[in-house]
Amino acid sequence: MCSRERNNPVDKVKFVKELYSHGAIKFGEFKLKSGIMSPVYFDLRALVSLPRLMRDAATLLYNLSRDMKYTCICGVPYTALPIATVISVEQDIPMVIRRKEMKDYGTKKMVEGIFEAGESCLIIEDVITTGGSILETVDILEKAGLKATEGVVLLDRQQGGDVNLTNNKFNIRSVFNISEILELLLKEGDIDQDTVEKTLKFIEDNKLF
Repeated sequence: MCSRERNNPVDKVKFVKELYSHGAIKFGEFKLKSGIMSPVYFDLRALVSLPRLMRDAATLLYNLSRDMKYTCICGVPYTALPIATVISVEQDIPMVIRRKEMKDYGTKKMVEGIFEAGESCLIIEDVITTGGSILETVDILEKAGLKATEGVVLLDRQQGGDVNLTNNKFNIRSVFNISEILELLLKEGDIDQDTVEKTLKFIEDNKLF
């Protein structure tokens, strides 16, 4: 793995507080894709409009992967794609792009980029709940000839995604989990104990694995 080591330490407390202040972390009542009402919502798509925080997210994820063995990276579409791009440019690491769907013209590739069969690809993700998006990405990368057995994620919702990935022989590391986010925001006075308890109960009651 090649790298320019162009990364500075990131203040994780400040990073989380800024995510919260910009609305990337929200508390209230939110309908999830599954139809379940959740007391917390993570909208990390907001990072595309916050370049300094995007760079910080990229640095945190890269630092988590420094002792992993890989020669290229792939961001799970769509939210993690720009984060992976920043890592690629800042650290001089080749990147491949996984398409969400195959086009019916051109090369019809599902994985774009220059790589050799057998190369190890690190998967970058923003949030995991079930781990399903990562496993789908693994399948597509492996069909293209890449090896994909490890990944890093910014936030683990602690609903069993890590267990599901481990059961599928995939090694995942997270920068934060939801308990750490709650503890930090409570300590900083941004949320109250009732919000913490309500969120943790929701997570516990809705574990998927």
